[in-house]
Amino acid sequence: MRRNSGAAERAARATRRGAQTGARTRIEKDSLGRKAVPAGAYFGIQTQRAVENFPISGLRAPAVLVDAAAQIKKCAARANAQLGRLDRRRAAAVVRACDEVLSGKFRDQFVVDVFQMGAGTSFHMNMNEVLANRAEEILGGRKGQYRIVHPNDHVNMGQSTNDVYPTAMRLAALKLLRRDLAPALRDFWRGLERKGREFAHVVKSGRTHLQDAVPIRMGQEFAAYASAIRQASGTLERAARGLERLGIGGTAVGTGINADPRYAALMVRLLAAETRLPLRRAADMREAMQSLRPFADVSAALRNLALELTRIANDLRLLSSGPRTGLAEISLPAVAPGSSIMPGKVNPSMLEMLNQVCFQVVGCDLAVAAAVQAGQLELNVMMPAVAFNLLFMMGILANALREVGARCIAGIEASVDRCRMYAETSLGLVTAVSPIIGYAAAAEVAKEAVSGGKPVIDVLRERGLLDAATLAHLLK
Repeated sequence: MRRNSGAAERAARATRRGAQTGARTRIEKDSLGRKAVPAGAYFGIQTQRAVENFPISGLRAPAVLVDAAAQIKKCAARANAQLGRLDRRRAAAVVRACDEVLSGKFRDQFVVDVFQMGAGTSFHMNMNEVLANRAEEILGGRKGQYRIVHPNDHVNMGQSTNDVYPTAMRLAALKLLRRDLAPALRDFWRGLERKGREFAHVVKSGRTHLQDAVPIRMGQEFAAYASAIRQASGTLERAARGLERLGIGGTAVGTGINADPRYAALMVRLLAAETRLPLRRAADMREAMQSLRPFADVSAALRNLALELTRIANDLRLLSSGPRTGLAEISLPAVAPGSSIMPGKVNPSMLEMLNQVCFQVVGCDLAVAAAVQAGQLELNVMMPAVAFNLLFMMGILANALREVGARCIAGIEASVDRCRMYAETSLGLVTAVSPIIGYAAAAEVAKEAVSGGKPVIDVLRERGLLDAATLAHLLK
């Protein structure tokens, strides 16, 4: 993987060129000293330091997290203006800058790697600087001057990375769940339910321990798959309710230092209206800052969903194995040639993709768990790792479910004759007659059927254990 890419790489190159030629840069100052920043950049010196310090993955904050942070800044400007702490002229400029970011502008200005300074300070200052510089422009100033709007004094008024970043994580996860993942899950299990109804008449052999078991209808199998995903979806939605409790207004350590006493409650009301999410204040602002337990709950629910999905994907791959030398009880839609050497080969490609996504989700959950337990005292600084992994899990699951549902589940067909052949020759049939003829006699019938290569029904008839009418009733 390249150590730097995209906007961050361009920014770094521009800085190097400016240092060498004195052109295309501006000089900014922070508490550590002076540094050249690309002249046209809306970000500032602290973002530039992050670009240089953390050229790690080439990955950037997802758009949903950028939007969430911009919504927090927009509501903060409004709240501070209502409380008389920020003059309305500056507040209006910051709100306008936030709205521009929310419209999709300036996305190339959010250049901090996802693996960055602890607690997300680098990303947070990236947002503060972009908004401050744009607000400065709106009010007639120039980027990098901060004479009218300052990233810390005005954009970050009454805030800290320690309450803004975890709030942004919560909003982003809730939005991604409701906008993308929950609808994809609902469509997926409904697709399985439709197959359950479509295959309600298809009788087949059940299997336990990968051995013959009593008959089952294929529709019952698919209905059970749908039920499993529906229940996993419900578990996820219940876990996500913990993300609705916000610690915004707690500032540095949950005590609310530097914020108006009325600020926290006002922020929750404004954010609920802005995001249309059912938000409420955390019962304990200190706990909300110390603990990332709600994120662990959601991550675990995503992991358990992935376990169910990969189990079902494995079943469907097994049921479709063949077409000549496997079970071949169902056929999957062909989406691509399956081999570079074997002509005509078609693979369960969509399900293989789903398996890989599920494995990735399980790995991401482990990373989240490690980060969640790594908090110390008043803050867990591993939040960027939690944010990246949680949002990544949700994104790839939503995409995978949508594509598998449309390109695979919807087009599954049952091999009715093959299913019936398995059902009628399965040794599991003896279970249906064992209450009549006894377990020992039924076991003898099964052994003879195996050794003689005969259907169970034929052995029962030959031994005269049941009359034709009783046998037909039991096995129908």
